[in-house]
Amino acid sequence: MKISENRKKIMKRLFKLTLVIIGIIIIVFNDTFGKLEGFAEFIAFYFIIVFITIAYWIFKQIKSIFKLRNEKEKTELLHLKSQVNPHFFFNTLNNLYGMMEKNSKEREMVLKLSDMMRYSIYEGEKDWVTLKNELDYLQNYIELQEIRYHKKSDVQFNHTIENPDAKVMPLLFIILLENAFKHGLENLEKDAFIYIDFTESNNEVQLVIENNFDLQQTKNQEGIGLKNLKRRLELVYPKRHSLSFDINNTIYKVTLSLTLT
Repeated sequence: MKISENRKKIMKRLFKLTLVIIGIIIIVFNDTFGKLEGFAEFIAFYFIIVFITIAYWIFKQIKSIFKLRNEKEKTELLHLKSQVNPHFFFNTLNNLYGMMEKNSKEREMVLKLSDMMRYSIYEGEKDWVTLKNELDYLQNYIELQEIRYHKKSDVQFNHTIENPDAKVMPLLFIILLENAFKHGLENLEKDAFIYIDFTESNNEVQLVIENNFDLQQTKNQEGIGLKNLKRRLELVYPKRHSLSFDINNTIYKVTLSLTLT
């Protein structure tokens, strides 16, 4: 990408400029040191160290800003590459919906899938969505999974929000819910449960998910979805979030807390 190449050139020039400035100051002060004695010499040396530290810190900050912008560009590029014309999917789903019997579970499943795809494609591109829309998306996902799995399970979704119009980053909570189904209910033959508790008060959001799982099916390797979630939280909610995991025998618990503003 041309933008990335330009940034690399800028970074190299800044680095060279920093070295030149530091070199000039060292030369100047080195000449001055010969004329200073005792405490004055110590003060001059101290200011050299302070300046070099500040210059290095500024360089690191500029480098960090360019790195974040470059990562954002790469993410946007990957997102664009991964997109297929959504109209193809929607038209196909609509055709399937029309071919199915009325009031059938399959027809309901196709409808919910269509709603979820529409939300993830169109709302997922936005910077912010309302908590209400995110909750509706989670509810659709839960209902779709309950239709999909032909097994008895206990799935409870409790939510209490004071401000349904509060803004949040889209598709933020779904990965944690997907993991609960994937590593819990999907692998258990019976007595599977998933308890979801979502609360919002004074722009403080907390999502707690508990599920049981099969120890023999457990993998300690962290998936790419969870890695992406952590990175998104770091970029959008720096120092305004906490994400914790707890395993107690066969019970897995994840807690995500956010400060929206």
